[in-house]
Amino acid sequence: MKYTGKVWKFGADIDTDRIIPARYLNTSDPAELAKHCMEDADPAFATKVSAGDMIVAEKNFGCGSSREHAPIAIKASGVSCVIARSFARIFYRNSFNMGLPILECDEVVDTAEQGDKLEVDMDTGEIKNVTKGLSFKARPIPPFMQELINAGGLMESIKKKVAK
Repeated sequence: MKYTGKVWKFGADIDTDRIIPARYLNTSDPAELAKHCMEDADPAFATKVSAGDMIVAEKNFGCGSSREHAPIAIKASGVSCVIARSFARIFYRNSFNMGLPILECDEVVDTAEQGDKLEVDMDTGEIKNVTKGLSFKARPIPPFMQELINAGGLMESIKKKVAK
């Protein structure tokens, strides 16, 4: 899968409560969650993000509670993938289970700025910063986890396997 989009830059230790505040956890409707995505980190994010845009963040993105609402809100907001220096382990796994592509790449975090245009090839791990003419290689995603992303998440993957 290939993605192209604009960078939304965030710092370190963005916890799940900043991704989707607990006050909105009375629903699991993706469209409703998307309206409040990143609200406590950037109040205007949900109204400005466009389909295909990407989040680039420092270390430990998605720390905090293990809520699946966080990757659902990000994906439903139109974000095509998240690139960070590192992810909290439960967020990492929840992202794949929900079908949200994520990659770890220090060089992208070091060089990308808000508004830069990125191209990401999930199959090869190549990330190009089109704005700056730079190219990087992300840490590889295991094939079975790439299958989850390609299927749209764990439940969609299971449905496809059962249908066969």
